[in-house]
Amino acid sequence: MGKVFSAQNVAAYIIYELNEVKEFVNACSIQQILADVDSMWQSVFGHPAFSETTHDFQKSGYTVKEVADEYIEHGTAHILAPAKEWFLKYGEFQLVQRPYALPNFSIKEEIVMRKILSAYRLRTYNLVNVAV
Repeated sequence: MGKVFSAQNVAAYIIYELNEVKEFVNACSIQQILADVDSMWQSVFGHPAFSETTHDFQKSGYTVKEVADEYIEHGTAHILAPAKEWFLKYGEFQLVQRPYALPNFSIKEEIVMRKILSAYRLRTYNLVNVAV
């Protein structure tokens, strides 16, 4: 059985992984990949992937509101780094802004994520080849 993760943490993983292979990623593509993750999690593990509430609208498609709100400022531009969250250690008085942490995937979850990102890259390449 797979774990349930924060969509923000999974989005951070997606951004790091796609930037590492020099693949374009924007706010819209993050939502598409999160939809794939949620769908795959349902079929492989039998439950949703995310702790946040997800929405599937006819007009705008799959959306995790918290992730959409964090990356809306990027619009259609490439995202180089994950959004940041505010963090306050117990007993300290200084807020620190840090990138969202990466999820601690099990081996099976990591394999599922790699397949999802490979499928995304393949779709992207096929779209480019059709356009050319």
